[in-house]
Amino acid sequence: FLLSGIYLGWALGANDAADVFGTGVTSGLVSYRLAVILTAIFVILGAVMEGTKCFDTVGYFTSLTLFTALLATLSAAITVTLMTRLKLPVSTSQAILGAIVGIAIVGEGWRGLPMDKLTKVVLCWIFTPLGAAVISFLLFMGLGYLVNRIRGLAVFTHLMRIGILVTGCFSAYALGSNNVANTTGAFVGAGLITPIEGALIGSISIGVGALTYSRGVMISVGRRISLLDPFSALVVVLAGAITVYLYTQIGVPVSSSQAVVGAVAAIGLAKGIRTINKKMLFFILLGWISTPLMSASLSILLLLSLG
Repeated sequence: FLLSGIYLGWALGANDAADVFGTGVTSGLVSYRLAVILTAIFVILGAVMEGTKCFDTVGYFTSLTLFTALLATLSAAITVTLMTRLKLPVSTSQAILGAIVGIAIVGEGWRGLPMDKLTKVVLCWIFTPLGAAVISFLLFMGLGYLVNRIRGLAVFTHLMRIGILVTGCFSAYALGSNNVANTTGAFVGAGLITPIEGALIGSISIGVGALTYSRGVMISVGRRISLLDPFSALVVVLAGAITVYLYTQIGVPVSSSQAVVGAVAAIGLAKGIRTINKKMLFFILLGWISTPLMSASLSILLLLSLG
């Protein structure tokens, strides 16, 4: 049963590692190899230390058996893998909760959905990119004043490299603390494993995904939305990390991809709308909408055909 959760963790790491160091790699501040190694390490730390805070939302969103937990995580994993093949940053949170909603609809109908939890989660999804955009814009304007006072290209580059490493590690920590529930939360809710076991298993699988299959989405985030200079790259990572970490504290897993894309878009707006790749942004938005719908449809199809 846990293989589907491990598969989903791998898919999450492959897709969401871009949110941690994508802008740093494509701006030339950090090598790809160092980026994925640091991502794997700090994702595990964040998951083990604070990852259990979000298990209630995923694991106990609705009543799950081991079989339905398997179908939900498998549906989410397939969806995220397909989006990763298309090199689109998507929300694993939307994928797993979309699949769980599909399971709940088949089992109990629309009336069986916990509308209070669903409303809370959907509102958090909507405000994730918007909040990250606001934080990114404020950081860009506020820190920009300090950065403009730095004298010397070598000093500037050195400070930016240190800054992106520190903020990237924080971003990986925030990703682990917030998103590990997506990978094994369904099995925690089904009673197969404990939250700490789920955090450890899920975070290791996320780390492996980052190490093995994250390059394509990393380039999409770092280059194809809006070209970023080193300072902008640092602001984007920090804004995304702050956003995701705040949602960890209220126990709602959100999309690090949406946070980073919102932050990148805000930088593009600050520099001028012409710097934003509107076509790429459209495809990313389309991916966000289709992810929960596809995952829910897959879970319903699997449950009806195998259940």
